[in-house]
Amino acid sequence: MRKLFFLGYLVLLAGCQPESYDLILRNGSVYAGDAEAGVVMDVAVRDGRIARVGTNLRGEASREIDATGLAVSPGFIDLHTHLGPITLYPSAESHLRMGVTTALGGPDGGSPVPLDDYLDSLQNLGVGLNVAYLVGHNTVRSQVMGLDNRKPTEEELEAMKAGIREGMEDGAFGISTGLKYLPGTYSELSEVIALSKEAGQLGGIYTSHLREEGLGLIEGVAEAITIADRADIPVVLTHHKVVGYPMWGSSKKTLTMVDSAREAGLDVMIDQYPYTASYTSLSILIPAWSMAGGRYEAFAKRCEDPVLRDSIKQAIIFNLKNDRGGNDLRRVQFSVFNWKPEFEGKTLHDWAVAEGLEPTLENGAELIIQAQLHRGASCIFHAMKEEDVERILQHPMTMVASDGRINPIGKGHPHPRVYGTFPRVLGYYVREKGLLSLEEALHKMTTLPAARLGLTDRGAIRKGYMADLTIFDPETIIDRAEFTDPHQYPEGILFVIQGGQVVLENGEFHDLRNGAILRGPAFRGTTSDAGE
Repeated sequence: MRKLFFLGYLVLLAGCQPESYDLILRNGSVYAGDAEAGVVMDVAVRDGRIARVGTNLRGEASREIDATGLAVSPGFIDLHTHLGPITLYPSAESHLRMGVTTALGGPDGGSPVPLDDYLDSLQNLGVGLNVAYLVGHNTVRSQVMGLDNRKPTEEELEAMKAGIREGMEDGAFGISTGLKYLPGTYSELSEVIALSKEAGQLGGIYTSHLREEGLGLIEGVAEAITIADRADIPVVLTHHKVVGYPMWGSSKKTLTMVDSAREAGLDVMIDQYPYTASYTSLSILIPAWSMAGGRYEAFAKRCEDPVLRDSIKQAIIFNLKNDRGGNDLRRVQFSVFNWKPEFEGKTLHDWAVAEGLEPTLENGAELIIQAQLHRGASCIFHAMKEEDVERILQHPMTMVASDGRINPIGKGHPHPRVYGTFPRVLGYYVREKGLLSLEEALHKMTTLPAARLGLTDRGAIRKGYMADLTIFDPETIIDRAEFTDPHQYPEGILFVIQGGQVVLENGEFHDLRNGAILRGPAFRGTTSDAGE
């Protein structure tokens, strides 16, 4: 009897032993990601996942972090990231420092191919944040048709369909289009619908750089909504914006179109970066027909014909006035300009003056032709209106996304969004302007994009979810990167936890490269991260 009593005592004692964790976050305001207000709680982490969430958690941990006065959020999910440089900068420090723990690459119609091999190479390399990819329409089309400005033959269309299916089976989460860019701009609606159906049937989504974001914006949104309907696929109007002063204010109409589409049963959403300037190739001001067959050689050949050159110049003047040029050469700012690197950070106006030219739209157009003949440039275009930015951000179906590249501090003259997107929303638009509540903004950065991707264990603070967490001070978080001085990390993000491990603490970055390679719903292989 005494022996049985002793054994029972040991069992009871074992049951009373405090649980053991790897990490406990104490007394932070926990925002679960569901658009509800934060609640002061503890979060316990074990084996890379959230083990418990509650008040006054008992237990022992290898490490505890006092989060008193801080916000504890799911790690931010960036639905529009140019991940190309990640092979050069696998730590992804610029993204992690602004609280991003998961990023979706392959936007605007461009993606790595074959995707399966590329994802395997990232797995072997090790990357700092979780990465997922889309399969790019422009990439697939260029493989089959080059830069031809024509409809595909039946055989070519079938080849492109096969390319989309392959990308989905390799792990893509959907298809992206760049209908403003080459060669996507040469595609007709029927082609895009046919290819989007392939992705939709395999559980994918559709994200689109619209065919036009300036004078043709309304038609561009209508086209995307048509694709949602006829391809039966969830759609994201990616980096939704209103470009060019003739169209400023048109977000009222585009958002009404989104609401009407959703009321009709179509799954249409938006992502957006919170700035009044975009970033892309200078060639966006050049008529697409002039680059058919080749952005440089074919373009140069056409410029040798005086009649064609004049037509090209007049089209550029029109775009400088009505589209991304903003009707002022000062609104076109060089970011990457290999031919004339001394003008990086300066404007088209500055270049004209340096050449002894009057800074007119006509002279600006001539300089743009010269730049393209010397392999082009990348530019920041200051051609958007703050009222449109704010209106789009407030829409309930808008998610926050950077459209930024992985960028090492000090390299080049990037758009400030590569360092500041998410802190800017939380510091400027939430705290300073009161445009959104903190919980609304965090919902747009976490649970909403996670649901869009179909991620079932990321984007929220719940038991069993991956411990991807961002801890910040709501009173101090702010972006510091500026258009004139972009290389500045944000302030107010104290800790970033990636897969249960602390990668940022009080300004100190740890290059752990413990990010996961996420694979989409149609992935045909086997991996622990498939289908998340």
